[in-house]
Amino acid sequence: MSKHMSYLDNIPPTPGKFKMEKSPYVHNKLRWHSSLMKLTFWSFVFLVLIFIFFYRPPPSNPLTQDPSRRSLRTHNWGGPVWEKRVRSSARIRYSDGISVLVTGAAGFVGTHVSTALKKRGDGVLGLDNFNDYYDPSLKRARQALLDRSGVFIVEGDINDSTLLRKLFEVVAFTHVMHLAAQAGVRYAMENPSSYVHSNIAGLVSLLEACKSANPQPAIVWASSSSVYGLNKKVPFSEKDRTDQPASLYAATKKAGEEIAHTYNHIYGLSLTALRFFTVYGPWGRPDMAYFFFTRDILKGKTISIFEAANHGTVARDFTYIDDIVKGCLAALDTAEQSTGSGGKKKGPAQFRIYNLGNTSPVPVSDLVSILERLLKVSAKRNFIKLPQNGDVRFTHANISLAQRELGYKPSTDLQTGLKKFVKWYLGYYSGGKKAAG
Repeated sequence: MSKHMSYLDNIPPTPGKFKMEKSPYVHNKLRWHSSLMKLTFWSFVFLVLIFIFFYRPPPSNPLTQDPSRRSLRTHNWGGPVWEKRVRSSARIRYSDGISVLVTGAAGFVGTHVSTALKKRGDGVLGLDNFNDYYDPSLKRARQALLDRSGVFIVEGDINDSTLLRKLFEVVAFTHVMHLAAQAGVRYAMENPSSYVHSNIAGLVSLLEACKSANPQPAIVWASSSSVYGLNKKVPFSEKDRTDQPASLYAATKKAGEEIAHTYNHIYGLSLTALRFFTVYGPWGRPDMAYFFFTRDILKGKTISIFEAANHGTVARDFTYIDDIVKGCLAALDTAEQSTGSGGKKKGPAQFRIYNLGNTSPVPVSDLVSILERLLKVSAKRNFIKLPQNGDVRFTHANISLAQRELGYKPSTDLQTGLKKFVKWYLGYYSGGKKAAG
């Protein structure tokens, strides 16, 4: 505006005409016009901001908005092609077979259980979110292994109730093998909400889907030896107290057992909890001691070995993956049908808890000695005090109940099991060409 008025001021006088002077009316009109333009502009900006903050569509999956989660998201699913793959994977191949939804199918135990079920002719459909708690490339490699076996893994989160409902609409599963969980004792101190989300809310989401399904499936799920917590009585028996968890992870698994009991009581769901004792073997989890000990010994790094007070021994009931798989399949095979229908209980339903261990606790220092012999490399050891972050000094399973009712008989000692693991490890990581998780 000022530039325009300056231009008018410099017009030379014309002979016979008067010189144009600045009119207060014109000046005020232009100033008012400019103010109106500014008001209009900022009103528009304000309206845009209101639209962005108040009228934007809600996120398709609220889980992705939670910064405490690690890559938990539901991927695209649905459609005729997708449904065809789901049905094909879950199809039973023999008359007495079962159809099983395996959650956490790309995990360590999930991969082995899915492979074993498919091999014997059962229908198997996997579900996994492929989170990045540890290197997702290992999970993708397991997925490729299962794909070659004919097992399709649906990518999604167990808290996605719409997806779960859809899966039960497409396939009338006879059984569910629930292995999806946030694992690890020490990580619970860094990201506690992920344990509540996966191990408690995730279990409830699954049980809700199962109790509403018609027919209701029988459910076998992974609890943990960690529920025995600070219990000093060994070996641990299913009748022992489990009200003293030493970690949040243990607390979520104990909570899961109580929640499972509730759904069994109210809705007639057949439920079996399996308390795993330190599972190890090929395709294992990189956050487990035997796995990262192997990696660090080969790299010449110093490994830290926990010891109790006064140089006391820390020991674990290491259980080889093949023995765990046999226990899981036996639990599925002996599971009775749920007694509810469409969310309504029609009679008492089966509820069981079993220890699945090896019954032979081994000091962690002995584990390192075995690895040294197998790898032909001396370990650089550093003994440190057992931290007060959830780890316990001993785990030792009493498996008499599982032996009697499931026919469970572990047969792999630690020396044999670690030999198989090391062979896999050296082959998979190709002499260090791949970055070990």
